[in-house]
Amino acid sequence: MRDRKERAKSSVPQKSSAAGASADIREEARRQRRIQKLRKRRLQNTIWMLLLLFLIGAGVVFLVYKFRGDTLKSLPVRYDSAREFSAVSSNLGKRAEAFASKLCVSEKGDTPMDAANLGEGQEGALFDLSSGEVLYSKDLYEKVYPASITKLMTAMLAFQSGKLDSTVTIQQEDLDLESGSQVCGFMVGDQVTLDQLVRCLLVYSGNDAASAIARYVGGSQEKFVAMMNDYAAKLGMTGTHFENPHGLHTENHYTTVYDIYLMLNEAMNYSEYLEIAQLSSYTANFEHADGSEASITLESTDHYLTGETTPPKDVTVLGGKTGTTSDAGNCLALLVQNAYGQPYVCIVMNASTKEILYQQMNTLLSQING
Repeated sequence: MRDRKERAKSSVPQKSSAAGASADIREEARRQRRIQKLRKRRLQNTIWMLLLLFLIGAGVVFLVYKFRGDTLKSLPVRYDSAREFSAVSSNLGKRAEAFASKLCVSEKGDTPMDAANLGEGQEGALFDLSSGEVLYSKDLYEKVYPASITKLMTAMLAFQSGKLDSTVTIQQEDLDLESGSQVCGFMVGDQVTLDQLVRCLLVYSGNDAASAIARYVGGSQEKFVAMMNDYAAKLGMTGTHFENPHGLHTENHYTTVYDIYLMLNEAMNYSEYLEIAQLSSYTANFEHADGSEASITLESTDHYLTGETTPPKDVTVLGGKTGTTSDAGNCLALLVQNAYGQPYVCIVMNASTKEILYQQMNTLLSQING
């Protein structure tokens, strides 16, 4: 009996010990779960913190990059005259719309410049297309005769027609021009594309090319001239009136230096013009009326493009248009860039000789890198 009691007494602590051990195990499990949750929460917080730091860092890098990029863009980059023209015309073409919307304006007809040397009875101007400033002007709004600078308008209407690949058959009326005027030498029945005619027009200043373009695009020279005057009105060329597509002299065919600027500024919006305006010469291959092959090679009338005249250092000629008649004198409207790629339009009208014309032009162009 005593043994049973002793065993009973000894069994009580064993049961309590087992229950305690079980409670300890459960408590340890709960503690481990709390530790795991805490570790998981800390890991999540760390991930979020790293993500936040990454986003902040990325934002800082973006702002620094943007600031430095804008700063670098604002600094003048020296123009490399050895680059291919395709890059120049492409860049210029991308900016042409911006320049066209930021027109140079001057309330004064004359803006003096010490270096300018235009003589009595001459007109001219120098326009900074980047700033919209008229850096120099003489008789800016006075009536002048544009001569073949007229052909800029003729070319733009040809570009607008969308028919550059079309074939034009030369007709007698295209060749009925005043004796001694500049012609390409086309004959009745020649099959020439409109694109070829425009190149002959702008490179060589062919008056027969101008007449053929006007007839083909407008249906008649009279209708084409009406189109020219309508386009001029849209450009704000209030001092201009056209009577023909080539610029051969008539009393009522006139413009102003400022209107020539507006016309050349508009021509910058045509990639075709920017390409053709750089050609020093052009060869047209076409067919005569009898189907035989023909070819003519024409040299540019712009002495800068042919190398007969050298522009001032770090001035790049991108294009323009010459014009010469006995009444208009020797005229030249140019689109140029300075050493930093900034574009300018420079116009000189009514010079007595070509030599004086290019001397005066160089004098004005030498000011754009000052």
